[in-house]
Amino acid sequence: MGADALGNRPVTAVIVDDHAVVAAGVRTWCAAADPPIELIEAGPDLAAVWTGPGAQAAVVILDLHLNAGHAEFGALRRLVDVGRRVVVYTQAADPETATHCVDLGALAYVTKREGGAHLVAAIQHAADGRPYTPPWLGGALAADTDLGRPKLTPMEVATLRAWFASSSKRLAAAMLRISPKTIETYLDRVRTKYANVGRQAPTKSALVARALEDGWITLDELDG
Repeated sequence: MGADALGNRPVTAVIVDDHAVVAAGVRTWCAAADPPIELIEAGPDLAAVWTGPGAQAAVVILDLHLNAGHAEFGALRRLVDVGRRVVVYTQAADPETATHCVDLGALAYVTKREGGAHLVAAIQHAADGRPYTPPWLGGALAADTDLGRPKLTPMEVATLRAWFASSSKRLAAAMLRISPKTIETYLDRVRTKYANVGRQAPTKSALVARALEDGWITLDELDG
């Protein structure tokens, strides 16, 4: 453990965090790891993940930027969708946020109160494509009742995205190479799951709102 997928080179990481003191602390922990982890980029801007040296980093350490008390999940989902290995590192000790990040594909969710040893272990596991469960996340997953957010399958999420990007269910079906009837079936399942948690979504616009709230799609994708 600790070497990246390309051989014996050290694990590389990029951190997105808007607190310079946090990034400095993470850099110190990474340098002291065995073997050392190379933190090749740090800063508050997500652009560092997509361009420059950070685009090649084996692991993305992502602080969830909170907006009016709600985590912005879109950045995490976009990273996971393109195959980036993400460790969420955040102040938010909130079981619902943590379980949703894991559902979206984060390989670890480490709270900033847990210290450097767990973050380093999470980075090392993520570099190998393996999840890591620090103590707080283990408790959150064990206690997760998930009363407000339905669990959607990958195909249900793909159906939502295709439908939102299309002017009809027929075109969405063509994008996914399935039948319009199957599109209807998946959409009915999604609506039922939302209804079961008390978040009705009877129309397309209501489903768009739910998908935005839960990070299945972003405003940029809708605009595109």
